[in-house]
Amino acid sequence: MAQEKWNIDPVHSHIEFSVRHLMISKVKGHFNKWTGVLLVDEANPAGAQVEVTIEAASIDTKEPQRDDHLRSADFLDAAHNPVITFHGTKVERVSGEEYKVTGHLTIRGVTKAVVLAVESLGRCKDPWGGERMGFSAKTAVDRNRDFGLTFNMPLEGGGVVVGDKVEIALEVEAVKEAVAAA
Repeated sequence: MAQEKWNIDPVHSHIEFSVRHLMISKVKGHFNKWTGVLLVDEANPAGAQVEVTIEAASIDTKEPQRDDHLRSADFLDAAHNPVITFHGTKVERVSGEEYKVTGHLTIRGVTKAVVLAVESLGRCKDPWGGERMGFSAKTAVDRNRDFGLTFNMPLEGGGVVVGDKVEIALEVEAVKEAVAAA
């Protein structure tokens, strides 16, 4: 079987993140604008390819002032680095429906290898005649060491305003691209 192209459905998919705030809680957010494509050969899962492009300025933590700060040069510098990208380079079956997807994540012009823990949630026909499949994925990055996002402020009692560990969670629903008639 050859590779099949699956387009990620952004209406039924989410890219979310969380990071410690004031060392006592976690702030969550997501991105509103992004696209992605999967190239999948079910007979050879290791040959799958993943491409995701996120508009950095679409960051949304439900607090406009914080979102503006996250778009600024202190963090994503969205004016000079308008996209965040992920290019999957390797897929490994761990067990059953569990996979490891290794790839290159680029934030603010810095590219680092990351590994996503992925769970395949299945595949089905939708009511409109298309085919869909779903995945959940998780990873974590160090915003400071990995990507040079160093902004912070010390707290009086110790610690800092923003934690370095950023947890990333994805819920992905992809639609198989229809093959054009000859």
